[in-house]
Parts: sequence; C-alpha cells; structure tokens
Amino acid sequence: MSIMKTKMRSKSSAKTVRKAGRLPRTVALKYEKLKAELEKMGKVLVAFSGGVDSSLLLNVASDVLGKNVLAVIAASETYPGKEIENAGKLARRLKVRHKVISTHELDNPDFLSNPPERCYHCKKELFGTLASIAREEGISFVLDGSNHDDLLDFRPGAKAAKELGVRSPLREAGLTKAEIRKLARHFKLPTWDKPSLACLASRFPYHTRIEVKSLRRIGAAEDFLRELGFRQVRVRHHGPVARVEVEPGEFPRFLKKGLTGKISARFKELGYSYVSLDLDGYRTGSMNETLR
Repeated sequence: MSIMKTKMRSKSSAKTVRKAGRLPRTVALKYEKLKAELEKMGKVLVAFSGGVDSSLLLNVASDVLGKNVLAVIAASETYPGKEIENAGKLARRLKVRHKVISTHELDNPDFLSNPPERCYHCKKELFGTLASIAREEGISFVLDGSNHDDLLDFRPGAKAAKELGVRSPLREAGLTKAEIRKLARHFKLPTWDKPSLACLASRFPYHTRIEVKSLRRIGAAEDFLRELGFRQVRVRHHGPVARVEVEPGEFPRFLKKGLTGKISARFKELGYSYVSLDLDGYRTGSMNETLR
C-alpha cells in the first residue's frame, strides 16, 4: 500500500472516529473494536441482505477498507424480490462493488423437509458459494451480519458459518441489535429503523414441507399488510390458517371495524381459509418456541 493511500485511509478513519465519539461510550468502544478487526482483514466479502445489520457492517467495512470490499446479495424464492432490489440500491449508494447471485436451497430435500436445522442447510450452500467467490477474488474473509443478540436464539445457520470459516464482526464486537440501530442512525443509514426481515421459510412450522406456492402466498400476504401501513409483520403459515404477528401497539388498528374484513377477504383470495391474530404479537423466532 502506498504512503499516499495510507494517509488517505487514516484521514477517513479519523473522520469516522470523530463521528463515533459522539456516541455513548460503550457503543463507541464496540465500534472501535469492529473497525480495528476489519482493518486487520484487509480485503473482505460481505454477505449483504440490505437489513440494518449487514448495512452497518458494509458501511463500516467500506469506510475502513475502501475498494477492498465486495458485497454479495443472494436471491431466491425464499426472499422477497423487492428486498433484493433495495439491497442493490443501497450497495450503489454506499459505492460498494456488489454481485447478485442465485441460491438453490429449494433443490435440497433436507431444506424442503423443514427440520429444525433447516437454516444450516441453507447457510451451508450460501456460505460455500460465497467462499468460492472469495477465492476467485483473492479475498481471505467472508463476513455475515450476525449480532450479539443472535446468541440468545436458536441459530443453526451459525454452525454452517463456523464450519466454513465465516466471520461475524458485529457479534465479535459485542454489538446488540439496539446498538447497531443506534450506530446506523448515527451514520444516517436509511436502514436504521428498517423492520427485521427473515427468510420466508421461517414462516412454516418445523416439519411442514416448504413449497414455492406457499412461499409466494406468504410473501403476498405480508406485502398486503405492509401496504395497509403495518411495519413489522409476520404471516405464519399453518396450512389453511394464517397466524398474523404484528406489534401489540398495532392491535387496535388491525382489529378496526372494516379493516378486519378487508384483511380476511384478501387472505382468502390468496388461499387461506382462516386468519388469526397472535395475541403475543410479533417476536423473532416464534416457530422456535415449540423447540423449548
């Protein structure tokens, strides 16, 4: 690396440090740890979904490593097409080189049978593909956006990451979801308050076979609820029954006279016979509750 490039990077890093200095001390220290680890890596590939976690990771990696960052966006039937498009737009906004690849987890019978370890089979294929791309690009490190809070939930995909040597810098720095949102807001990332999004396969009870037509039905149902103004939604697929999760604060609006009929009619158009509102409201990994 030339002296000029080193100076330019140091100036950029100093500017970023000054910004981070206005954050709460604990968050700023974790941010510094994240930045230092990324700097050691030199050149990285980031598994980029466009969510708040991977957006922050990509932004910091770009600040620290400049052009030595490649973002890879995975497209499949298990992820809404609009999210793929938005991830590409954000990568361009951050001026990071990116690729969109297609994944084929729906060709894997171990994934389709939907065991509790479903995410392991999906991530193993994804991370294996990313590792191949990294080798072709001369990149030593593949990164994902897992955070510290993920340690509290059942995450079989983490096993695949460990087996394939994928690093999770946000988690390694001890950053929680709330702290990541705080940092993302601080750096004015448009995703700072973006609702959490997970693979559509997570809407199926374990051991219920995953089918493309059901994935599309779930996606259309969730899109409809968002069009009505509900921000954080999940439509859990129980055969003919759609179990809807929204934030408890949005229950009154969901149950508003006239709107319930509209929701029911649209869901029946999509193929559901019954629509229920989960009284516990939205929470991540509700399908994992049966495992406990």
